[in-house]
Amino acid sequence: MYEQTISVDRMEQAVSLFGNFDENVKILESHYGVKIVSRGSEIKITGEAEYVSKACKAVNGLLLLINRGEALSEQNVRYVISLADDGDEDKLTALSGDCICITSKGKPVKPKTLGQKKYVDSIRGNTITLGAGPAGTGKTYLAVAMAVKAFRAKEVNRIILTRPAVEAGEKLGFLPGDLQQKVDPYLRPLYDALFDMLGAESFQKYQERGSIEVAPLAYMRGRTLDDSFIILDEAQNTTREQMKMFLTRLGFGSKIVVTGDVTQIDLPDGKKSGLVDAMHILKNVDDIAINIFTEKDVVRHKLVQDIIKAYEKQEERKKK
Repeated sequence: MYEQTISVDRMEQAVSLFGNFDENVKILESHYGVKIVSRGSEIKITGEAEYVSKACKAVNGLLLLINRGEALSEQNVRYVISLADDGDEDKLTALSGDCICITSKGKPVKPKTLGQKKYVDSIRGNTITLGAGPAGTGKTYLAVAMAVKAFRAKEVNRIILTRPAVEAGEKLGFLPGDLQQKVDPYLRPLYDALFDMLGAESFQKYQERGSIEVAPLAYMRGRTLDDSFIILDEAQNTTREQMKMFLTRLGFGSKIVVTGDVTQIDLPDGKKSGLVDAMHILKNVDDIAINIFTEKDVVRHKLVQDIIKAYEKQEERKKK
């Protein structure tokens, strides 16, 4: 049995580290097969030498987050574990303190993984950013947060959010109402993100003024969008022609963010995804950034990561 000790400056750090009913430490103990106990200002980790060493790295990474004012959750505990396993726990310093904006309920919006941090930095530094990755990686939510930040800082005059109205197995014609009512369900995730950032009342006020526009992709044709922050969501369901049409709407003083998940394409068979095509064609163009998220960047329930991994393994088996 091997033992290692980590000293903490204040008891509050140990309390935050352990979490309610020791939930954070239980995750570490289960993952590494070690025992972690707190004795005053010391945290003792016992077990096999290799796993004790990795657990110490993870604990130090979590203490770093605590010292930067981060509240620990199952998601960031598991993320720090994945970094410690890869020997990348020192990269956590890049995550700390980057608050994009504050939601209507006073909650700070921050990148939670290195992939998200890189994505946010790409949006800041480039006119067009393409973000591709699995569900739950925060592609749309962070893009909306960056749009709200730019809007509040008067860097842009309006926010435009759009999605292709492509069915995932259902048919638009069977939905009740006029065209706008038919496409609203497809735009709901964009509305939800904006409600979270601005509050329902502010959102409605800005929408009535024309400062915020949420519309299907078909409504973009023939327009030039100046001084705007434009987000195209679910871009994997655009055709090559639609993607070209959308990207060429870019006007002066505008930014574009394109997001999508290339593993969830709902286009008819034989149609190539405009997002896949654009990522290939635009990869060496200046002022255009391409960000690829992995399952490590998933900030939803742990099972979402496990589901993504299982599907990836199945795809690899099919290819072989």
